[in-house]
Amino acid sequence: MSEKKQHKHKDEQGNEINAEAVEPPESQEQPNAELESLQSRLDEAETKYKELEAKSAENLDGWQRSVAEFQNYKKRIERDREVEKASMKGDLVKKILPVLDDLERALQKRPAEDAWTNGIDLIKHKLQAIIEAEGIQRIEAEGAVFDPNFHEAISYESADGIESGRVIEVVQNGYMLSERVLRPAMVRVAK
Repeated sequence: MSEKKQHKHKDEQGNEINAEAVEPPESQEQPNAELESLQSRLDEAETKYKELEAKSAENLDGWQRSVAEFQNYKKRIERDREVEKASMKGDLVKKILPVLDDLERALQKRPAEDAWTNGIDLIKHKLQAIIEAEGIQRIEAEGAVFDPNFHEAISYESADGIESGRVIEVVQNGYMLSERVLRPAMVRVAK
């Protein structure tokens, strides 16, 4: 603490006045040092806060990227499963199509209406219904313009009254699963 000292002064009229003088603190450096220390700690805290804020933003960004990558992974896996499922379905249907072809050929050469031929016809229609229920579609080729994406030409023949490049006859039906050709239609084409 500062000490108070008695000083005698004269006022403007010459009268003596006793005045207490307050001595300045012994050291002005001590409060300045405390202030500088506090400022230094405040600066350190602010720097640390900014570092933590940047790290927090970095972690949030990383987390958001991870979530997005995981969602993309799940979608990719689901797409792959769908493609694999369609491929397996297509492979199975390819194995069944020759049976359907045989039934169709047998019914083309059938004798007069017999009960057993009606039964074979019923089996063929059930098989076609099952195939169509699975999303398999027949490629319509009769009279269409030849398209190598959907048709396989087994012969080119002259045909009266039919434009060149058109399908004359379908020898074996082609089938598609969605946009994918399972088997092209085997056709005879007019030249």
